[in-house]
Amino acid sequence: MKRLPLLAALLGTTALLLAQDGRLQQIRPQQPGQPLSARDFASHSGETPLWKNPAGFERDVFTFVRIRYRSQYGGYRGSRRWATDFPDADLNLSWRLQQMTSLKVDPDPKVVELTDPALFRYPFIYIVEPGDLAFTDEEIPTLRRYLLNGGFLMLDDFWGEREWDNMAAEMKRVFPERDFADLPRQHPLFHAVFDLPQTLNLQCPNYDLGERSQYTGVTWERDDARETHIRGLTDDHGRLMVLACHNTDNGDGWEREGEYPYYFREFSEKKAYPLGINIIFYVMTH
Repeated sequence: MKRLPLLAALLGTTALLLAQDGRLQQIRPQQPGQPLSARDFASHSGETPLWKNPAGFERDVFTFVRIRYRSQYGGYRGSRRWATDFPDADLNLSWRLQQMTSLKVDPDPKVVELTDPALFRYPFIYIVEPGDLAFTDEEIPTLRRYLLNGGFLMLDDFWGEREWDNMAAEMKRVFPERDFADLPRQHPLFHAVFDLPQTLNLQCPNYDLGERSQYTGVTWERDDARETHIRGLTDDHGRLMVLACHNTDNGDGWEREGEYPYYFREFSEKKAYPLGINIIFYVMTH
């Protein structure tokens, strides 16, 4: 008898995940100027609070924007790596940013393609799992112009040397003249809202690996991904344009809001949320 509530919960969770997956499969090319809304898709970690900003200032708020990109192995629709941790990560981080900083935040994160003119409405964009990223020829000059005109790109959740090399090669197509460099932990980004000292290992694994790490001590997804790197590209004036969080999965830390107590306490609270909030606050105030 004691198994029935658990079984019902598991069946309900499975149904919700299948519904979410089905809705993602149905995504069609976006109409220009009409980004997808994160709140239109099923979530599984509980309902994120909804809040209101002052009327008339809808565009004077920070909006978390996820980029829908083309995969090397499946195009836009054959692979959904761009949608990893979506929409919960986007919704939860937006809520925590609104709750814990002075920034006014849009409660409805968006999904945009790089060729959409709507891209230039938003100063911050996020690409997840860029180890499989493949820009189209049309996207290259658009992304370059966006970044040089003041935009910022965060890359997250890719592991090992092969995935780094693929991402770096794609970004070389955007900026042939620029190279990534590690941000020293003295950089103000690591101290913008939360103090992230040199001694804090910022590696955030996926939730399953993270839960097991309390027994195994392993937080890396592959042997060539043991060390976390936070690397950036800057413009000619030293402004940070791109930040790559390599060998870490901040998105899962945001997505799994309160689902797994150990994982949430050790990785979401101590690493993923503080780093994500610091990154956004820093780039929006510098």
